[in-house]
This record gives sequence, C-alpha cells and structure tokens, in this order.
Amino acid sequence: MNWDIFAGTWKQIRGKEQAWRNGLTHNPGGVLAGERLEEVGKIQQRYGIRKHEAEQQGRQFSDHIKNGGQ
Repeated sequence: MNWDIFAGTWKQIRGKEQAWRNGLTHNPGGVLAGERLEEVGKIQQRYGIRKHEAEQQGRQFSDHIKNGGQ
C-alpha cells in the first residue's frame, strides 16, 4: 500500500473529527480548518501524492474559486 494514500485517508478522518468537534463548540474557523484538512486528505488519497503537493493543489483550487473560476 502506498503510504501517501494511507496518510490521505487518515487526514480525512482527522478532518471530519475536527470539523465535528468544532461544530459542537460553534467555532466556524475550526470547522473550516477541519473541512480543509479533509479535502487535502482526499486529494492525497486519490492521487497518492505527498502532503506538500496535496496542500499546494488545495490552495490553488481555493484561489481559483475565490477569483470566480478564472
């Protein structure tokens, strides 16, 4: 098994837990951080890439969305 895929799955679990926990305490910043961690984990798991590369792709996608998809 590719360890990057395993790490991505683990990030998804941690992200869901973090978002859930911060949702209980009504901490929207923490919820977003958890959701972002989960998304980076999905990228890492799907493509089997390293953490740094997955985070970079997540940032690029977020910037793309913020700029109206242009």
